[in-house]
Amino acid sequence: MSGFIFEKDADGIVTVTMDMPGQSANTMSDAYDGFMSETISRLETEEGLTGVIFASAKNTFFAGADLNSILSTGTSTEDFFNYIETSKGYFRRIEKLPVPVVAAINGAALGGGYELCLACNHRIVVDNPKAIVGLPEVTLGLLPGAGGVVRLTALLGLEKALPRLLEGKPAKPADALKEGMVDEIVATEEDLVPAAKAWIKANPGNAAQPWDQKGFKYPGGHADAPNIRMTATVAPTLLFKRTRGLMPAPEKIVDIAVNSMRMGFESALRQESRGLCALVATPEAKAAISTFFFGLNGIKNGKLRPAGDRWAAKSSAVLGAGMMGAGIAWAHASRGLPVYLKDTDMAKTEKGKAYSEGLVEKRIKRGQMKEAAGKELLDRITPTDNDADFEGADIIIEAVFEDIELKEKVIPETFKQLGPDGIYGSNTSTLPISLLAQSCPDPARFIGIHFFSPVDKMQLVELIVGEKTSEETVRKAYDYVMQIGKIPIIVNDSRGFFTSRVFGTFTDEGASLIVDGVDPVLIERAAWKVGMPVGPLAVADEVSLVLQKKVHDTHKVLDKRLGLENGFPSRNDATIAVNHKMVEMQRGGRQYGGGFYDYNPDGSKSIWRGVEQFMKGNSEIPMRDVEDRIIYRQVIETIRCYDEGVLRNEVEANVGSIFGIGFPAHTGGALQFVHGVGIDAFAKRAAELADAYGERFNISRGALDKLRASEKKAA
Repeated sequence: MSGFIFEKDADGIVTVTMDMPGQSANTMSDAYDGFMSETISRLETEEGLTGVIFASAKNTFFAGADLNSILSTGTSTEDFFNYIETSKGYFRRIEKLPVPVVAAINGAALGGGYELCLACNHRIVVDNPKAIVGLPEVTLGLLPGAGGVVRLTALLGLEKALPRLLEGKPAKPADALKEGMVDEIVATEEDLVPAAKAWIKANPGNAAQPWDQKGFKYPGGHADAPNIRMTATVAPTLLFKRTRGLMPAPEKIVDIAVNSMRMGFESALRQESRGLCALVATPEAKAAISTFFFGLNGIKNGKLRPAGDRWAAKSSAVLGAGMMGAGIAWAHASRGLPVYLKDTDMAKTEKGKAYSEGLVEKRIKRGQMKEAAGKELLDRITPTDNDADFEGADIIIEAVFEDIELKEKVIPETFKQLGPDGIYGSNTSTLPISLLAQSCPDPARFIGIHFFSPVDKMQLVELIVGEKTSEETVRKAYDYVMQIGKIPIIVNDSRGFFTSRVFGTFTDEGASLIVDGVDPVLIERAAWKVGMPVGPLAVADEVSLVLQKKVHDTHKVLDKRLGLENGFPSRNDATIAVNHKMVEMQRGGRQYGGGFYDYNPDGSKSIWRGVEQFMKGNSEIPMRDVEDRIIYRQVIETIRCYDEGVLRNEVEANVGSIFGIGFPAHTGGALQFVHGVGIDAFAKRAAELADAYGERFNISRGALDKLRASEKKAA
């Protein structure tokens, strides 16, 4: 049978090897229905059948549902419900076979792939870190709809199943065995089928699943057990603290998992189907699939990468051993890239390396790193105060202070140490790359490489293409970012680029709300409610109001040089009126002892009530307006970046807004938020905000038409 190969041995054991044609992985595509239906029908009528093994000819076992088809589902229709019921019906028929069934897991079995494994009596996995198993649907705004919620709860019990269902994290073989997600591990892929046949022969009558046997008891306790009742009671509260009620999938999973223990198995499976139908049409699911699956995977797989051969740096140098430079050096060393860390004197460079030493020490204490591995990592970082030490480097990252005159001095002095095929990156957050490139001996090999702080935690890197940056340099920079385990997005040159420009509107709107008389506590609460990880006042303190003012002053110097009155593309009037004044009052942020917050010795903090002196309006602004101003301000600036060509596409806009700015993940990103609301509805609401609060909420018709065109193309 094409797609599913049916082989029966002399002992009556059938091995079904899944090898769907024209696909790199086995998925629940349209072709799958035919293959699975024919296979099960044949197994149900096969004479002399003693056992069944499901195996795979692909590198992975089974990849699960076809997300393209889910993404194109408009509403939760009866047809979609029937489709789900038919698909999960195949697994129920497998469970009803009168012979034992084994899953021989040679590679990743995720989502529907692991749900197939759950329908088998026995699960054997190869001892390979790539042979992961799990149910990641929650990360896509969905729930496991082919029996995953119901069966995993029955297999592990509620207390053990919920973490796997709610976090969506896959398990490697050893962990999967320890938790009971698989039953056996074999050393090599060649051992899988023989081990499966051996188990079938040793368990000839083991055909019924535990939950289909009389007297079945849920591991860890039934629904009325005190510990289970406590878990069912506490779980929603803990979940709300994590999701803020913004993600419907986890709530639905808890509801179905708990109630599956209180009803018949068939009824629970049907309830699970209804739950998936309810989720699949939600904006959150559409957003998660678009951004976190297709968008993020597209970036990682090089879909947006310039064409050309792969490139890898073998040597590197980082100039500036401050917080950013030290973090970049860590990023290099932790991924095996030797790095020279250079500053004006050895004391500063040694201090910069000490940052990595601290990170290594923490990981060793937590059991996340062996001492030998930590020593190897630190040995890759060489402090220096001599440019000659890194002569011939493949990549040099300039990470000195955000001072244009300083950068223009450092760049030509150090560029001469670059290898003939190397590239030079400036870690600037706002300064135009084309302008800095004027100080570079070869502007074609010069590019902006904007890291985010703290570098060891932040995944995004913004690549800024200058007027003379070559395509080859962009490609090498993209490969370099992937080499050190980060997520690259490519943007065109502009003052503030994309992320810094939009981030500035977030903090500026916080200051604007203060000017309008809104209580600071309410401002921070509104940001929490809409899904921002930190409020605009708290994040301003963390970044430091002093740094914000320094960046502003740098751009004033730049304006003077360029003969401009105000060349920065986004307005920050409230930041000037509030944040900069606070700096003059010696309230520069957390590291300066206080800013919008007072910081107490015990680690607690509270709003500085002196901020009330900046309030000019009244506080009778509806909470919805406060929330929308925080979100819409960022989205509108993102739209402007897209319209102006700073952003190349919506994928990088969405991924960049989430991983660089902290835009609420449940929306799928700043531009996906517009599609989720609806372009016309978004435009109407923006117009209302503009009428009430100012022209910063205006959007051009051309920008909206560009979004409509991309939406039409995607459809």
